[in-house]
Amino acid sequence: MESVTNIFLKKKILVYGLGKSGLSTLKFLQNKCEIYAYDDYISKTKSLNFKKKFIRFNEIPKFKFDLIILSPGIDINNCKLSKFLKRNTEKIYTDLDIFYLFNRNYCITITGTNGKSTTCQLLYEVLVKQKLDVKLAGNIGKPILSIKNIKKRTIFVIEASSYQLEYSKIFKSHCAVILNISPDHIERHKTIKRYVKAKFKLLKSQFKGDLAFVKKNDRLINKELKLSKLKSKIIKVNTKIKNNFFINIKNKYFQNETIRENLFFVYEISKKLNLNKKLFVDTIENFKGLKYRQQIIYNKSKLTIINDSKSTSFSSSVGVLKINSNIYWLLGGIPKKGDKFTLPKKYLNKTKAFIYGKNYSFFNKQLKNKIRIENFKNLKIALSRIFALTKHEKIIDKTILFSPCAASFDTFKNFEDRGSYFNKLVKDYFHAK
Repeated sequence: MESVTNIFLKKKILVYGLGKSGLSTLKFLQNKCEIYAYDDYISKTKSLNFKKKFIRFNEIPKFKFDLIILSPGIDINNCKLSKFLKRNTEKIYTDLDIFYLFNRNYCITITGTNGKSTTCQLLYEVLVKQKLDVKLAGNIGKPILSIKNIKKRTIFVIEASSYQLEYSKIFKSHCAVILNISPDHIERHKTIKRYVKAKFKLLKSQFKGDLAFVKKNDRLINKELKLSKLKSKIIKVNTKIKNNFFINIKNKYFQNETIRENLFFVYEISKKLNLNKKLFVDTIENFKGLKYRQQIIYNKSKLTIINDSKSTSFSSSVGVLKINSNIYWLLGGIPKKGDKFTLPKKYLNKTKAFIYGKNYSFFNKQLKNKIRIENFKNLKIALSRIFALTKHEKIIDKTILFSPCAASFDTFKNFEDRGSYFNKLVKDYFHAK
């Protein structure tokens, strides 16, 4: 491993963005350098213990910062310090960069458009079952700099978004994973090319001897592989073949095509790490998944209800649509720029779409001539309509699928808030019966 000077020590640093990532960065660096903080929303600073470190917008030009730590949620093209950041792009780093220079632990970093969190959680549970010292961090909700009790033998499983990777300059991962790539976050990256480049930074930064797992039959990944000069060993994961190892897996969670693809990646990683196969299978059989990610919240009387609030694009819903019929599909919210529904009509057997919210025209255009559609003012009214239909329609094995294929910010704080609200609506309905 190369020797790199720790550029963050004893420097004047601006932390921009005071979400979870920014706050953990402040705490981590507060005794290591001269640190200041800024957020576009002053109200965020009122309850913080860093008031002396917070600087105002008009004060920033007075400081000559050595470095800028940018939180993942900050869009350099759409923020109050946009001009300042563009003049100082060479000074911008991320919390992943800080982590790398202070901790040289073995890292398995997972990115991709769909399935990152579930794959990270599954791999984490697999490694824990193997009695390894492992930490789960990153975009999954635990900022990398908030992790405590790190030992030399500690292994990190890191979920990395394109936002984090785009501005990282130093971070390297011994094992890198790109699960899949489909158009996403184009409103931020502007083009699909820039989005793909952000993902591939994870591979391009690797050393010779490092491992990189990528989906074999992914058009965008294969196209970029041809253009990239990579030092690491590339392992193409074929998610389409029948793997005899999985034949006896009874966990219904992995019947879904998309989630099964995640399992293929974890399986291939486990082989390279020489993990115990029996313990691996035990973990798979007992895996419950994550909340609001194709989570079965009700399964009685021939009715299944799935809460997939995490879904923010059409591609994230394809897997569950393929394996179910008689689906009452709830979707709506803020659609992703450039998103397209490409699932052939043959998979949409007896499926009906119930679109809620003001962006119904976008979804109507995408689903036209493929599926029966009804539009509603909001989620509550749409779900009420579905419950009325499921009560009277004599269909066996019905599925209510809440998979919005859109961002939640039109009505909710985030996908968790949206998922929690859906659960409440379902609970209220059955409680009132």
